[in-house]
Amino acid sequence: MFNRGILIVLDSVGVGALPDAAHYGDEGSNTLGHIDEKVENFSLPNLEKLGLGNIIPLNQIKQTDDAIGSWGKAQEKSPGKDTITGHWEIAGLVIKNEFPTYPDGFPDDLLDKIKEITGRGILGNKTSSGTEIIKELGEEHVNTGDLIIYTSADSVLQIAAHEEIVPLEKLYEICQKVRDILVKPHNIGRVIARPFIGEVGNFTRTSNRHDYAVKPFSDTILDVLKNNGYVTVGIGKINDIYGGMGISEYEYTTSNLDGIKKTINTIKNDKRPSFVFTNLVDFDMLYGHRNDSQGYADSLMEFDKHLPEIIDSMNPDDFLIITADHGCDPEFKGTDHTREHIPVLVYAQKLEKGINIGLRKSFADIGKTVLELFNVFNTEISGDSFADKIIK
Repeated sequence: MFNRGILIVLDSVGVGALPDAAHYGDEGSNTLGHIDEKVENFSLPNLEKLGLGNIIPLNQIKQTDDAIGSWGKAQEKSPGKDTITGHWEIAGLVIKNEFPTYPDGFPDDLLDKIKEITGRGILGNKTSSGTEIIKELGEEHVNTGDLIIYTSADSVLQIAAHEEIVPLEKLYEICQKVRDILVKPHNIGRVIARPFIGEVGNFTRTSNRHDYAVKPFSDTILDVLKNNGYVTVGIGKINDIYGGMGISEYEYTTSNLDGIKKTINTIKNDKRPSFVFTNLVDFDMLYGHRNDSQGYADSLMEFDKHLPEIIDSMNPDDFLIITADHGCDPEFKGTDHTREHIPVLVYAQKLEKGINIGLRKSFADIGKTVLELFNVFNTEISGDSFADKIIK
């Protein structure tokens, strides 16, 4: 039925706490709702036209009876609230057990292995904001060459290093070595390279971040589509999130705007039967985790401004889905992800308009729908398609 599909993840743009949010300490979280309450002159007219304001009650983002898209929201079936879990479930892979987290730092046996394979000492070993830990330990790192290792509420092992002390390629090599030794019980979701530059008192993280994720334990829709002759294109950190599995081609990005432009360029210039999968990470990385509601709102408005160009670049046999992977409420306590519903917005010239697809019981419903819109059917992929609700 369709030649191309575009799936854009607005990283962390949750739309209200899940029923089990209290288990995660996230009861009352609502990323989009709280930004809408907090930030004056917050306007998303193009997302509003797709039906964003119909998903949950908002003050400045209005409901519409003339939506050009269809809308709904989805619950997460997998335990957890991290990037890997959310993206894998979107792509039809539901996990049963959470990836391990380390609120008190990593154990000595794991640190000893890291020291052995890297030949470097370790600083930090605690939960921390990335910007704060380089303020605290950056000077000692510069003086000693020891690696700054830290984590968060997510299943991540982050390694920060100054680009002049540990060159990028060396840092990437170190992260890959660490990734290779992370097996159960330490099968951590992601090892993240966090390079920074600057002088003491003025350290700044760069856009050269790189994620080394655990590989999916089963096929996702990316594998299924690739095996059925579709070119799967990952933009942003998509290739890292899936460990390269099911990805035909990929491009990294330096910012949300760079990701938007690369997505538009791909839509305009690549007419092959394909699935374009984009992650826009700045909402989460730059604003959610830093409790910056104004910056978050500005970034959403930037995306909204470019949405008409995305839609205008589409052919009649293309479809677009816009969603998220978890929450990261900048108005909520702490700086971690929040366990939230995600929005689901669908648009295509050939699909019905103004359809409420309702509350989906799993993020995996998105992936299952993607397959059916491509007229590809696979019983091993989780999820319940809502394609029948929107196909004319």
